[in-house]
Amino acid sequence: MKFRPCIDLHDGKVKQIVGETLNTEIIENFVSQYDSAYYAELFKKDALMGGHVIMLGGGNEAAAAKALKHYPGGLQIGGGITADNASYYLEQGASHIIVTSYIFKDGQLNENHLSKIVSEVDKDRLVIDLSCKEKDGKWFVVTNQWKQFSDFEVNKENIQFLEQYCDEFLVHAVDVEGKQRGIQQTLVSALADWVSIPATYAGGARSIADMDQFDELSNGKLDITIGSALDIFGGHLSYEQVVAYSRQKQAMDRN
Repeated sequence: MKFRPCIDLHDGKVKQIVGETLNTEIIENFVSQYDSAYYAELFKKDALMGGHVIMLGGGNEAAAAKALKHYPGGLQIGGGITADNASYYLEQGASHIIVTSYIFKDGQLNENHLSKIVSEVDKDRLVIDLSCKEKDGKWFVVTNQWKQFSDFEVNKENIQFLEQYCDEFLVHAVDVEGKQRGIQQTLVSALADWVSIPATYAGGARSIADMDQFDELSNGKLDITIGSALDIFGGHLSYEQVVAYSRQKQAMDRN
């Protein structure tokens, strides 16, 4: 298990918001006085690989490119990515492209779009975002700023199908994302059982105790990202402590 950092961009600024409020009255947990390059440099200094830059709506393209240029090869990029613009962000320095809505169109998996994005960036540089919500005891991908349920269930069979097209998964637990209520335990346990490629979980983590619980539930198979809870994003959880914890876990895994 390792910690993966994030840079969430809204209106060109680094923010932490409750994702479900994007289309309504936005709830902002934090708006940074620093730009995207500041955080990219911080993550580069601490050698944190595989973090993600997420563009929440339009007007974030320049800020995203700036972050990528300051940490080339160290960050992934998502938010409004299509087969038409993916190559641009790879040229700016992104290690991977993250896609959700582009391949889940009109509530269904669009295999044509999936094939197009794979052809454009190659499987080895593609991350599929399976942001999901629980409904009737099952997990379903949600798109369009997490407002629209798709008919695509996140389960073992579908995970295995998608693994042939991508290098990693990014999974936002939308019900708890940005709310600092603890991790979605059942989803974490299920993902650890289902995935056989790298996967990063996002949503609800707020303490080292949560990270311990996450590591135990996932048996060390999954990585985790933390946003609003970190002190660098206005929270109370020490970023330096999280980085140190992650390094310790990785050292233990190597041994």
